[in-house]
Amino acid sequence: QVQPVESGGGLVQAGGSLRPSCVASGIIFSIATLGWYRQAPGKQRELVAVISSGGSTNYANYVKGRFTNSRDNAKNTAYLEMTSVKPEDSAVYYCSLGVAFRNYWGQGTQVTVSS
Repeated sequence: QVQPVESGGGLVQAGGSLRPSCVASGIIFSIATLGWYRQAPGKQRELVAVISSGGSTNYANYVKGRFTNSRDNAKNTAYLEMTSVKPEDSAVYYCSLGVAFRNYWGQGTQVTVSS
């Protein structure tokens, strides 16, 4: 029914920054817990960051201090501010909205970090 849409990925040099975004239906977005995941070729999908409907956040150890998760419910949009990026951050980044015992996944946006 509802599919989040990610955008804002791209090619960036190591040490640089990027800010992928995720947009979805306003009603669902505002009440959903939002998770950012990433998956690199040959690797398992891993959780990067989580932000609750109330705005509380959690981060994977490998991105703490470098990534910032935020949301703007008025714009039905979430952002993953990525700074000091590393080549190992290269992956497809996915947005997932969790609500009503369902997880709604986007198609992902590619982030490639060059060294």
